[in-house]
Amino acid sequence: QVQLVESGGGLVQAGGSLRLACAASGGIFSRYAMGWFRQAPGKEREFVGTINRSGGSTIYADSVKGRFAISRDNAKNTVSLQMNSLKPEDTAVYYCAAARGSFGSSSPRSYDYWGQGTQVTVSS
Repeated sequence: QVQLVESGGGLVQAGGSLRLACAASGGIFSRYAMGWFRQAPGKEREFVGTINRSGGSTIYADSVKGRFAISRDNAKNTVSLQMNSLKPEDTAVYYCAAARGSFGSSSPRSYDYWGQGTQVTVSS
């Protein structure tokens, strides 16, 4: 059983940056592909990006490509989401998730463990 805890959310002005972190415990972190998702009020959970087990490959949603970057540190059991050039439409609760299966899925159903989420609010 893997436990995930996100941190780093907050309020930022449009054009600003935030860095989210997700700390994992209870499993062998390097065995999991990791993903970031977000959910705005009244909307479905949306794929943001994913990183493979080694950290050598990433995939991003078109809406964040070029602005967001995912990295991981397997020695510290953490995965991060660097968010730059933030827009009001990036406002959401952000979740990290761990997948035992293959890397590359954008479907929430492919992920086995989830954090509790952290709120990101971008003001215009």
